[in-house]
This record gives sequence, structure tokens and C-alpha cells, in this order.
Amino acid sequence: MGNARKTAVRLLTRLENNSSYSNILLDDGLKRSDLSPQEKKFAAALFYGTLERKLTLDAVISARLTKPSDRLSEEIRNILRTGIYQLLYMDSVPDSAAVDESVKLAKKNRNPSAAGFVNGLLRGFIRDGKPLPEGKTKAQKLSIDYSCPLWLVEKWLSEYGENTAVSLLRTSVGQAPVTVKANTLKMPLEDIMSVLNADGFGCEKISFAADCLKICGSGSVDQTAAYKSGLIHVQDISSQLCCMALGAMPGDTVLDICAAPGGKTFTVAELMQNKGEVYSFDLHENRVKLIRNGAERLGLSIVKAQTNDGKKFNENIPCADKVLCDVPCSGLGVIRRKPEIKYKNPDDFAGLPKVQYEILEMSSGYVKPMGTLVYSTCTCSRAENEEVVDKFLENHPEFESSPLPEILGDNISRVTITPEKFDSDGFFIAKFLRVR
Repeated sequence: MGNARKTAVRLLTRLENNSSYSNILLDDGLKRSDLSPQEKKFAAALFYGTLERKLTLDAVISARLTKPSDRLSEEIRNILRTGIYQLLYMDSVPDSAAVDESVKLAKKNRNPSAAGFVNGLLRGFIRDGKPLPEGKTKAQKLSIDYSCPLWLVEKWLSEYGENTAVSLLRTSVGQAPVTVKANTLKMPLEDIMSVLNADGFGCEKISFAADCLKICGSGSVDQTAAYKSGLIHVQDISSQLCCMALGAMPGDTVLDICAAPGGKTFTVAELMQNKGEVYSFDLHENRVKLIRNGAERLGLSIVKAQTNDGKKFNENIPCADKVLCDVPCSGLGVIRRKPEIKYKNPDDFAGLPKVQYEILEMSSGYVKPMGTLVYSTCTCSRAENEEVVDKFLENHPEFESSPLPEILGDNISRVTITPEKFDSDGFFIAKFLRVR
């Protein structure tokens, strides 16, 4: 697995120096490599695991350095990170192999003392029992334990309380579940499950979400015959529950304002039995093409994908029975899928509530009297969720809060879905009724 480790270190170092998405960088790096399938699997696990646990790994490194950690080259830092990750989190890797392979990588560094330095630090960490630094406060300890930036730990503790904050932290690391929405317009659910089984994927029904299947086993489900023939599309449970909350019926006119890559559009169209009209919008034509291609693969003829700026009212868009406003957000509910999000500067998120409110307000203008408007995000942040909703209701008396499906809670009109409830992504949904 030496080459797999080398590949992981090289890609992690590249990620430090550019703004590429981790999945795109890894996929491209593995395609260009000559690694075996087993080595690619190991490289991917090491790459994602190290990225996910970077703050914890850096805390271990810093605690064992006599010199400031910023004097380490990015390559040596990533060799140490991957070595410590293997020691802490990869039970299948013997400690001796984790150390020896890290030292081999360090020997190729220009600094002649690098190999000895890496060897000494890793062996000392093992000798001392692989301890994690404690941190001076509860928030610091949680930050180290769950590799989450201190600002986010403190934010969640303040906004949601300790129990929910710890739950969010606990579910922010580790492998995220894979769920799909089965397209029963093409084939009965049991038959779709059989096709997936023939592709080598186990699956089980999720009882509280219509035609939702949890995929068991590893591999890319989007490479299966079931996917290519339009029998499924990949979608988290929380997004499927959001579509259920919209309550679109056959024959309705529906708008999906910020739709790309189209998962919610597809689920809504399927729940409508492909009867009615679903207008699906995105700002960029290349992303609109993703929606069109997905709808074609799934055989959803009622989907009309178009470019549109959600912050500007478009007189050419028809008024609708149901409008879904799933706005751009910080993505703090999906960091176990996209761990690089948590390493962003929190200032990057400061302007989002203004944009989100503008899109929600503009979207409300398309809702027919007695029509439904749903606002949603894949984040856990009161500024982007509850505060946007409260401001909207205050400024728009023509809308009232409307009850969500019982599965989301008893007689509530808004909900923050935390991952432990449904084993889903973190998500927020609010529902409104236009009363005049």
C-alpha cells in the first residue's frame, strides 16, 4: 500500500494549495494513477479520513513538537497526519506498518533529517499510549475529539445546547449513509431492489419515506445498472423528507427555485406520478444541463429545466401551487460528506442570510393564493434558518406557518433535522401557506 499512501499524501498536499473540492481532486487523482482497485480504496479512505480528522491530527502533532508546527513543510505535515490517522483510526493497519511507511515517504523529502523526525514523533506517540490533547475547556476538548473548529463547536453549543451540539459533532465524522429514491414509475420497488442486488448492492426499505432505500455495501451506486437505467437517483433521507413536506400532488404546478443538480426536482416529479408541471431552475446553464440529463434518465417528462436568477423576479415564470426554495447555504449539515466545509473561514458565511432572505422573498411572489411555500437548507445555523424564516413572516403577513408531516414532529411548521434522528444529513425545513 506504499503507493496508495504516497498518492494520499500528494493529493492532501495539493488540496492545501488550491480550492478544489476534495471529491473532484480525489477522483481525478485516482483516475490518473496506476493503483490497483484495493490500493485505490485504501488511498481514498486515508485521504478522506485524514481530511476529516485534520484538526485532531494537527493537535497531536503540535503537542509533540518542540518547534512551532508552521515550520513543517506541507508534505511532512501530511505524512505525519496520515501516519497518525492510521495509528488512531485504521485498526486494520499495524502500528509498525504505519510508522515504517511514513518514514519511507519522508526519506524522499529534500530535508535529510525528515525521516528521523517522522520516525521519532510517531514512535513516541505510540510509546505514550496514543493520547489526544485534552484542551483547556469543554469546547476545546470537543473540538479536538471531533476535529471540528472551535468557532463551530461554540456556535452549536450556544444555539442548540450541549446534547444536540455533541450529537451534531458525533455525526459529523465517519462514513455517511447512502440512500436512494427509487423510481417506481418505471418498476415496482421490490423489482428495483432485485436489480440493485444483482448489481452487488444490498438495500433495505426506509419505512417513513416513500420509495426510499438505504444502500448497504461499498462501491459507487451511480455506476449500477439500476442507476443508468433510471430506476434510482441518489438522495439523502432529509432531502426526501423535504420533498414530502412540499406535498405536491399529481396535476400541480411546482417551482424548484434553486434546483441543481436536481435531486429534489426528481423526487417531487415522481411523487406527482409524472403528472403536472415541475419548473426547475438554476443560475448556470451547465448546472441546468445536469437537471435535464437527470430528468431524461429517469423518464420524467414533466420537468422543465431553465436558467433563472432566484434573486430577481421573472415575469415569465408561472404562479404555482407549490414552490420549493432550497437556498444556497453554509452546508454545515453535510460536513461528514464534505469535510473541507468546516475548515472555511466563518466570515465566508456572514453574507448568506441576506442572500437567502432575498431568494425566499422573491420566491414567495410565485405562490398562488392558498399555495404552499417551503424553505430549506442543508445547514444547522440559526442565522440561516430560524432568523430568515422569522424575518420573512414578519414582513409578509400574506403567509402563515403551515404544519409539516407528522414524521417531522407533532404540529410544527419548522424543524432542524439533526443527523441522529433519521441517520441523515443535517437539514432545516420550514413550511408556509399563502392565505391571501
